[in-house]
Amino acid sequence: MTTDPVSERLPDFPWDKLTAYAAQARAHADGIVDLSVGTPVDPTPEVAQAALREAADSPGYPMTVGLPGTRQAVVDWLARCHGVTGLDIDQVLPVIGSKELIASLPTHLGVGPGDLVVHPELAYPTYEVGAALVGARTLATDSLTALGPETPRLLWINSPSNPTGRVLPKEHLKKVVDWCRERGVLLVSDECYIECSWDADAYSVLHPDICGGTFAGILAVHSLSKRSNLAGYRCAFVAGDRSVVAELLAVRKNLGLQMPGPQQRVLAAVLADDRHSEEQHERYAARRATLKAALEAAGFRIDHSEASLYLWATRGPDGPDCWETVAELAALGILVAPGDFYGAAGSRHVRVAFTATDERVAAAAERLATLA
Repeated sequence: MTTDPVSERLPDFPWDKLTAYAAQARAHADGIVDLSVGTPVDPTPEVAQAALREAADSPGYPMTVGLPGTRQAVVDWLARCHGVTGLDIDQVLPVIGSKELIASLPTHLGVGPGDLVVHPELAYPTYEVGAALVGARTLATDSLTALGPETPRLLWINSPSNPTGRVLPKEHLKKVVDWCRERGVLLVSDECYIECSWDADAYSVLHPDICGGTFAGILAVHSLSKRSNLAGYRCAFVAGDRSVVAELLAVRKNLGLQMPGPQQRVLAAVLADDRHSEEQHERYAARRATLKAALEAAGFRIDHSEASLYLWATRGPDGPDCWETVAELAALGILVAPGDFYGAAGSRHVRVAFTATDERVAAAAERLATLA
């Protein structure tokens, strides 16, 4: 008996489509300015490196549930920085990077064929990948009324958004929480960019004004990759509904999914230290300002982008297709992500990351000036 390869269920890996444009950008006389992927380029903070060194002697197996001190650091950080009250450590689970959690969540919660998973109209592709892996249906929409009488099994929201940088206000988040609870739908909020806010305040669905002081039916996913330059450490966590966290723990224990012990110590250390995050925030703010001004001077309009590490840029509804813009910028040695990576509604936009070094951001601004 043969079965179809699992990979055939999945969409094409979008970044493979950028290969030729990346090669063109690398051929620029002054080198590539890669603004396509939001990967940190600044040093991992010393507080993280020190914690890793101190925890380097780690011969035993870590526990899937995580160290009590690590989970307490999450509780304390959410309370101190994001106004989340009433969370206990048994409502927190460390995970091996947020992408792994997002992609595997439908599998671990028993979502399957016939179930519906809803995600934003413009969205991080991994929401769709996780659903496709288990044979579930997906719907990309920002409108709850578009669902009609159908009840999804799982609904994703993402604020601040990747790719658009849009921030959902408290009132909207509360409306979504209430809608999901009325229908028994699990709501999962991807909040990985919550501390990358520029022109609006971002809130967690775990905030009491939004969840009403109870975490029933909701989860929040967080990552330390952006806040603390820890992409290489794969430090993230999920928090919220006690019963759902317990179910994830039971499944993940059987699968041996454990955040390494040294990384758990690092996670606790960086969450207890706000200074390095504030310094990184200032670096990104300066790079954002430089690129935003350069793009606008070159004829681009910046939509949303009030948070996250990206500028959502277009030359309007009558402007060029996103791939035309990718090609035009690649000729200048600048690599950006086409908007249709994130959904058909992004076909006239490009996503421009400002995670490059100061020197490369300055080079991009100089090259964009030739389009003005």
